[in-house]
Amino acid sequence: MKIAVLPGDGIGPEIVTQAVKVLRRVAQDGMALDLVEAPVGGAGYDASGDPLPDATLAMAREADAILFGSVGGPQYDTLPRAKRPEQALLRLRKALGLFANLRPATIYPELAAASTLKPEVVAGLDILILRELTGDIYFGEPRGIRTLDSGEREGFDTMRYSERREPARGHPFGSDDAALQSRPGRRRRPHRSGGAPSAGGATAHGGHRRAGNDTRGHGRNGRRGSRRALAA
Repeated sequence: MKIAVLPGDGIGPEIVTQAVKVLRRVAQDGMALDLVEAPVGGAGYDASGDPLPDATLAMAREADAILFGSVGGPQYDTLPRAKRPEQALLRLRKALGLFANLRPATIYPELAAASTLKPEVVAGLDILILRELTGDIYFGEPRGIRTLDSGEREGFDTMRYSERREPARGHPFGSDDAALQSRPGRRRRPHRSGGAPSAGGATAHGGHRRAGNDTRGHGRNGRRGSRRALAA
């Protein structure tokens, strides 16, 4: 299994280093792993003037999975939008068809009292949020920033969905999660969300860092040959 390791910026290298240690330990038990690292985000910009260098994208295309840290930093906030670190994540999603973001949320009994919500409200929480990433406002056109007659600047984005693509994408994940929900002892309810865009996805907003847990495949387990992006 070939994994493209993209540490990125900020806390990304720190958490990816630990994730790689876990993967190398797994490899000791007989799982064949080929880990190849490349710059992305601000690191990509520093290396080649592009947050998603051609070599990094080519490596991602060839990989079976992507281990992605995080991107962004205040030192990049004044760059032109196309050169900002978060554009690397958006371009990866678009180029590889990474349309589903899987966000699990689990409360461990030992931490229930640490929540800002009452323990009896959050105790036993075990949910999975499925968020679509390549439709909606992320890539809708037209978008931009314009100056009104009053001299005030206005940002605008376009929200678009298609009957052909979005519904078909969601069903395999929904089927798998229905199976999860039916397991004895599980309190898991699938939740779908178009969600508000990240600042990297919307022209009218700016400068926010994120790490993604993006997946392309058919169902939770995927099929042979599918490509997944994993967040450390």
